[in-house]
Amino acid sequence: MRRLPWAIAAGYALLFTFLGVWRYAVHHNLVDFGIFAQSLRTNFFCLCNPIEGSHWAFHFSPILALPMLLLHIWDSPILLVAVQAVAFALAIPAVYAIVARRADARVAAMAAWIAALYPPLAGLAFVDFHENVFAPAAVLWLFWALDARRFRAAAAFAVLALAVKEDQALFIAFAAFAAAWRWHTDAKMRRFLVGLGALAVVVAAIFFLAIAPHAGSNPAWQPTRFYAWNSSDFAALPSTLVERIGFLVLALAPLAFVPLQSPSIVFVIPPFAEVLLSRMPTTFTMGTHYAGAWIGYLLAAFAFAVPRVSRRRLYVALALCVLEFAVADPLHPALNLRPLEARDRALDAYLARWPSDLPVATQEEAYGHLALRNARATLLPDDGTAPLPSNIVLIDRAFPRSPRLQENAARLAALKANGTLRVAVRCGEIVVMTVGRRARVAAIPRCLPTSR
Repeated sequence: MRRLPWAIAAGYALLFTFLGVWRYAVHHNLVDFGIFAQSLRTNFFCLCNPIEGSHWAFHFSPILALPMLLLHIWDSPILLVAVQAVAFALAIPAVYAIVARRADARVAAMAAWIAALYPPLAGLAFVDFHENVFAPAAVLWLFWALDARRFRAAAAFAVLALAVKEDQALFIAFAAFAAAWRWHTDAKMRRFLVGLGALAVVVAAIFFLAIAPHAGSNPAWQPTRFYAWNSSDFAALPSTLVERIGFLVLALAPLAFVPLQSPSIVFVIPPFAEVLLSRMPTTFTMGTHYAGAWIGYLLAAFAFAVPRVSRRRLYVALALCVLEFAVADPLHPALNLRPLEARDRALDAYLARWPSDLPVATQEEAYGHLALRNARATLLPDDGTAPLPSNIVLIDRAFPRSPRLQENAARLAALKANGTLRVAVRCGEIVVMTVGRRARVAAIPRCLPTSR
């Protein structure tokens, strides 16, 4: 029976690798995939990309050294998809291991199946690659190690969790100090937890006070924008309360509200606050990377509570997981998956010939497929009035639903009409335009004889 959770995890990793590769093949990856692909191809101390500048200006994520190293072994976008799938799969045996310390193997196996079918985890496993993909498993294995009093293992998993993102330092500090108060009579545990909390505070301080200011910040994107409440946001708050409550239902209902029966539910308060106190619904929408902040803590509370509930309650949880997939699937398969089409092959064939040092501003579909081998590829701005970030622009009108293409359509048409933008190459729906005479027109690939 102990092999079962690892078998489930292996199947989970294979399934989401397949789905992720499929999504990539049909050009449905978004901005984050390109940002991280470019960042991982630079050096660790830079993590640079044209959108953010240095990623260190936004997040403390030393754990990105792992996929960076692996890309030197296998230089492929499939690697990022597979690493993400494996990272989430490792959460499943962690849930099993926590439950197995207090319940029999059958109950632990049911908990593992519930974790595997938990819709928010699946939705998170299917998003673009992001540092948050490493958080759930790291947090769950940290709780397992603490519960088992394996302090060396706990220290290792704590370092992994702290290396994911600066918000984990804040969450772990809260959890460590709260747990130290709870176990104040256990001197060894208390010392370890106080030390862990202090380390988490130091990590947060180093990032916020030293690393981020030194790296510099892009004023066009600030994490604080989620919390820059204004009068109109407060006026709209009543209308968004339904969404916020709905988020809590979608998070707790598939687990049959079992986590609420564990004292460990208090550890979920800070990560839930991070997403629920945002003025933007993106953070509390299932199927986004923001779920990585809280899933590990919620599944840990679930695992600790499982031995306290009946098996019937666990069967209800399994049924509710299936029901949520039926009515609110966070994978959004109709939006993200479709058959491979001629437009996908044509765009990839053209991009494969794009020089790795030739700058270009383009839409999401092309940016995600150029990023891993072209450090100078960037996105058209999301503000149709902002300056073009490159004097070479590539668009593919075969993807008319591309947000960046829609946001820039009027501006590009106007620049073409007044002669600022000139068409350099047209291959069916693929159009490459240049600004001024300084653009490297001769380096732009021409059409293949079979191009559409």
